[in-house]
Amino acid sequence: MSHDGVGSRPRPRAVMRSVVFLTAGALAVPTLAACGSSDEPSEPLAAQDIAPAARARIADGSTLSWAVDSVPDTFNAFQADADATTTRVAQAVLPSMFRLDAEGRPERNPDYLESAEVVETEPRQVVLYRLNQKAVWSDGREIGAADFAAQWRALSGKDSAYWTARNAGYERIEKIERGKNDLEVRVTFARPYADWQSLFSPLYPKDVMGTPDSFNDGARRKLKVTAGPFAVKEVDRKDDEITLARNPRWWGRQAKLSEIVLKAVPRGERVAALADGSVDLAEIAPSAVSGIDSAAKNAAGPEAGSGGGRTGVRKITGKDAAAKRRQQALRNIEVRRSLEPAYTQLALNGAGGPLADERVRRAVARALDREELAELVLKPLGLPAEPVGSHLALSGQEAYADGSGALGGQDTAEAQALLADAGWVLGGPVEKSEKSEKSEASKKKDKEKEKGDKEENGEKAAGGEGEKADRNASEEPSDGGSDGAYIVGEDDKNRTGDDSGDSAAGAHLAQDGKQFLDRQVRQGGAPGAYAPKGTAAPAGGAAGALAKDGKALTLRFVLPSGDGSQSLRTVADRIAGMLGKVGIRTEITKVKDDSYFKDHIASGQFDLALYSWPTSAFPATDARPIFAKPVPAADGSLNVEQNYTRVGTDQIDQLFERAVSTLDEGEERKLLRKADARIWAAAGSIPLYQRPQLTAARKDLANVGAFGFQTPVYEDMGFLKKGSGGSQRKE
Repeated sequence: MSHDGVGSRPRPRAVMRSVVFLTAGALAVPTLAACGSSDEPSEPLAAQDIAPAARARIADGSTLSWAVDSVPDTFNAFQADADATTTRVAQAVLPSMFRLDAEGRPERNPDYLESAEVVETEPRQVVLYRLNQKAVWSDGREIGAADFAAQWRALSGKDSAYWTARNAGYERIEKIERGKNDLEVRVTFARPYADWQSLFSPLYPKDVMGTPDSFNDGARRKLKVTAGPFAVKEVDRKDDEITLARNPRWWGRQAKLSEIVLKAVPRGERVAALADGSVDLAEIAPSAVSGIDSAAKNAAGPEAGSGGGRTGVRKITGKDAAAKRRQQALRNIEVRRSLEPAYTQLALNGAGGPLADERVRRAVARALDREELAELVLKPLGLPAEPVGSHLALSGQEAYADGSGALGGQDTAEAQALLADAGWVLGGPVEKSEKSEKSEASKKKDKEKEKGDKEENGEKAAGGEGEKADRNASEEPSDGGSDGAYIVGEDDKNRTGDDSGDSAAGAHLAQDGKQFLDRQVRQGGAPGAYAPKGTAAPAGGAAGALAKDGKALTLRFVLPSGDGSQSLRTVADRIAGMLGKVGIRTEITKVKDDSYFKDHIASGQFDLALYSWPTSAFPATDARPIFAKPVPAADGSLNVEQNYTRVGTDQIDQLFERAVSTLDEGEERKLLRKADARIWAAAGSIPLYQRPQLTAARKDLANVGAFGFQTPVYEDMGFLKKGSGGSQRKE
């Protein structure tokens, strides 16, 4: 999971579906399934952008400097503190039985597998792996059944001495044994497992997985034994660098690069690092794109000071000269752009408060213009701006189907009617808290003092107060690192409107679906996705403040405050405006980046939040913990797994279990789409847009950049030979 700008930390899929993606028994399964049951394959919204080139055009022996967020705390991808750099290293130096193609679909990796298939289904599912006979670890030992078995035992969850993050899929294995020869591995499952292709990617040597001690500590600071096109040559934690070098025992196509140096570079410093040549490749923020694009466009233009048709030349200062040199250096850099296999969502915390009522959650969702939000982020970057239609897959992936019809699109009147049905009415009495009463008294005292001061100075107090009120109403909050809050819509004094509405007694809990029994289904949506027939939306255009039981409808919207999260805050401001139109106030609270997830999202200290989840080729496995129904733990706490919205049902859990247990791919897709329709109807998570993937690279760098869905092929990366196009890299 990640939030934009604070650093995307995609977990390895076998560990955690990481920065993010109800109704119960009465939901009509056929109706919901119809929302997105088409089996017509979808296409990725944006192609990958990696400057593809044939290997013959790529020079041998160069070094690639690649900016990363950090030198990881562990190289064990199955531990909780693994991060994006852990994944990058694992992809380059460890075996993976399957990798993803450009459409996000798993494909057999021929460097390690001759074949892999289900050979038996009764009485147990059996998968037979036939290994590439050339596949060996860097210490010369053949990759074999002992490595598979050691990884299964470590990740099965049966031995708590192994400090694993997740055991997804491995807990379903009954046994692993050698086949007819050393190149065959037979995996027998205790329960059918649809996502068996997700296992053993990456595969660690038995030296790492064999004992709890070696698993917990053996691969944290170093990785001695590997089996990829590269090996870990050096980990320099003082200078925050990892050097990967060609693996001399690699049996596949030799890597074109001799070394890859992964350098920890803060995102705010990456453009400067690209300009001075200290890095060749870096993921960048949207705010950095225009500067690089501008330098590229001006590459063929007149040089400053050459006249260019002017009669005079402005004197160039030292600062101007530095800027000019930087622009000239950036002419060799280009932005490669695609869409990440991840989406940004609006999360609604259904654990308590107004959002425990699913009608209020649905009203929030129906107030949003998702197309407008997608365009706000993606259109300026030249990327396709389409809202995401599924919680479980993205366009181009096999499981994708637009299930948003289960909830319905933007409809202000319907949103207001849902709020009225939930008992939130315009102009209702609002009880002031002791804190607000003190605040009002303080404001009154300050105004009286200001009036007296101005009268003494011969000023018109009324005019001064009016000017001050205008400033307060329009004042923007600080973007600094400290916590701060402001309320959107609090200055709306329009209290007129129809206070009537069909008010239902009692909150509708997120885990309860009985309330849908008598609800009407319209436009293919889920029962309860619309207000009951006859419920009138409040009269008037823009909504005023809504209240219920003496309390105003105000939702706490928590956001990160760092410089890199500006686009996220821009989206939040637009959402706040949309909610204000239906009478929902938002109290926007900005918190420090390092506390955003831990202290607010994971702990449930929010009403609304924006963060992202990556999608997976194996949603039946990887998405389940994100939408699993929270259950009480033994210590009395609530076990939410990764479901930070706290919204879930038994029916969603059952659909995931059925999907992961069928070996019929078509049936699995149908079950996943039914689950997605229920998740939409719950309105705990509202997918907004696919995240932009922006990578700045030297123009002569090939087969690397914005990969989209595809797993990078590290041995094909490199710099073009002289005369092959692009600017030749200096050695």
